[in-house]
Amino acid sequence: MKEPEEALDIFLRHISPETLLSTEKVASKEAAGRVTAKPVTALLSSPTYHSAAMDGYAVRARDTFGASEHRPFSLETGRQAWPVNTGQVMPAGTDAVIMIEDVFHVSNAMIEIIAPVFPWQNVRKVGEDIVATELLLPANHVISPYDVAALVTGGVLDLLVWEKPKVVIIPTGSELIQAEDVLISGNSLGKTIESNSAMLSAMAVNHGAEVSVWDIVSDDIRLIKDTLQRAIDSDAHLIVLNAGSSAGSADYTVHTIEKLGDLLVHGITMMPGKPTALGIIKGKPVIGNPGYPVSSALSFERFVLPALNKLQFKTPPKRQRIEAIVGRNIPSRSGLREFRRVIAGKVEDKFIAVPLRKGAGSITTLTRANAMIEIPENAEGVEEGTRAMIELLREEEDISRTLLCIGSHDLALDILKDMLQRRHPAFYLYSNHVGSLGGLMAIKKGLAHMAGTHLLDPTSGEYNMSYVKRYLADVPVALVTLTHRQQGLMVLPGNPKGIAGIEDLARRDVTFINRQSGSGTRVLLDYHLDKAGIDPDQIHGYQDEEYTHMAVAVDILSNKADTGLGILSAARALGLEFIPLAEERYDLAVPMVQMGHPGVKALLEIISSQDFRSKIEGLGGYSTRKTGRIIRP
Repeated sequence: MKEPEEALDIFLRHISPETLLSTEKVASKEAAGRVTAKPVTALLSSPTYHSAAMDGYAVRARDTFGASEHRPFSLETGRQAWPVNTGQVMPAGTDAVIMIEDVFHVSNAMIEIIAPVFPWQNVRKVGEDIVATELLLPANHVISPYDVAALVTGGVLDLLVWEKPKVVIIPTGSELIQAEDVLISGNSLGKTIESNSAMLSAMAVNHGAEVSVWDIVSDDIRLIKDTLQRAIDSDAHLIVLNAGSSAGSADYTVHTIEKLGDLLVHGITMMPGKPTALGIIKGKPVIGNPGYPVSSALSFERFVLPALNKLQFKTPPKRQRIEAIVGRNIPSRSGLREFRRVIAGKVEDKFIAVPLRKGAGSITTLTRANAMIEIPENAEGVEEGTRAMIELLREEEDISRTLLCIGSHDLALDILKDMLQRRHPAFYLYSNHVGSLGGLMAIKKGLAHMAGTHLLDPTSGEYNMSYVKRYLADVPVALVTLTHRQQGLMVLPGNPKGIAGIEDLARRDVTFINRQSGSGTRVLLDYHLDKAGIDPDQIHGYQDEEYTHMAVAVDILSNKADTGLGILSAARALGLEFIPLAEERYDLAVPMVQMGHPGVKALLEIISSQDFRSKIEGLGGYSTRKTGRIIRP
């Protein structure tokens, strides 16, 4: 395997834009973003005549020498001075313009001036900006919108540019299916929706390429070889084979590149993206891109986009890097450089980076991340609280306006996030689900703007207050009531196991899926198990954990478990039946120091609105009778 930098260097050294690309003529007005194929020289000068640069009177400079406020000079209009406006042709024999502010009218035929001008003062001379035949743009120059104005001004109405790089993307894999086919048939059993090509195509188009996505090719080495050969014989300049680059028995991409050309690199010391393959066939770069979405995106970013930049003579800007405090432990495997996407926000005066869910197939990490952390090969991860450099995927200003809500999961947070984006698009809400107690600990360590919590005190029956007093004694906070909600047991439609209540969890034929330790749902479960006299060891699946209500619902829907404790809205979202157990209060714990934050104030305004209450109640299983109430423990 090669280091990412070494692999990229090897790959780019084999790519020659001048050999691969042809030239074409385009209109200057449509040339922004294109690359000049040869030097461009001006056909016209600018200005093409001596013109006035100010409103006033055109004069001969020598006629004004000595004029002042104490000794004004009189000039005869039409013989010694001629009225001009900005941009007008200078009358023959004149070489300067007296500004209108320095002129007093004596009569229709005479003016007085109170200041002199020197030769060519307030005049734009012929060729002052552009001289005919001078170089406007060099070869291999990326044309900007400002360059377009210079071309037109210089009389260049069309010019020779390099053609746009053409990219062919070939999705491979017998397991792949198009989304429209799933919607038509309603069946995707054993199949994976092919979405990588849409993502990669958009990335390539954003980098100036013309993209053609070919039909899915099944795992047949003959078909893959024939398809790749057709792509090489086409007018494509770069070919991407998506999937089939690892060491599996049906991974034919690498073998096909070897048969048709030169395999330069197979295997990169990075994760995700390790199985990336880089080759050259008849001078055309060919990339074997991994199939998992996150791996596919990272490999494309690290190798395909630099290749496209080289084909367009572009030097991409480096992403900004800033220091941040890592908000949660990030374990990593030694020996591979790992790239983990994170959500970063600014809490008081420091940036915090919270890792997103790990997994090469987790598409949502691509859509939600605003930064990335690089873990070196010799490290086994990054510990919570460590200072580390992060690479920004968005502007620093956007990240500074990201609100971090860490703690318990609730679907109301999704509504809150959407409404914040609609009403206050400058701010972005991100929720990370680590459980109620984990959220309070994040507040204690200064790693979040707020925490979602619904922790039941078994002694008092009160929610959240005692835990805030116990764990946040040194951190003044406000508890903002978001909603009251129904918790209960979720089961498959028809309730095939006949589960009626908490007592049925101890049955030997019932498999349970739990929430993580420290979550409010886990505290509620343990409270009811204790009331019912049920030992957790009696429950099959008690040790199996998920981090959100929706994840629990998915496990039940997919028959991984028979039941699990969750909220009614999660059950409804996936068509599950629901057995009510208790109503609980879900709060946002907000440090008092954050209550004046403009983004937090915007959230509180939304929470107090009738529109928010209506949307919450529409989910089912919620009461908004005290939504927006603020308590200071």
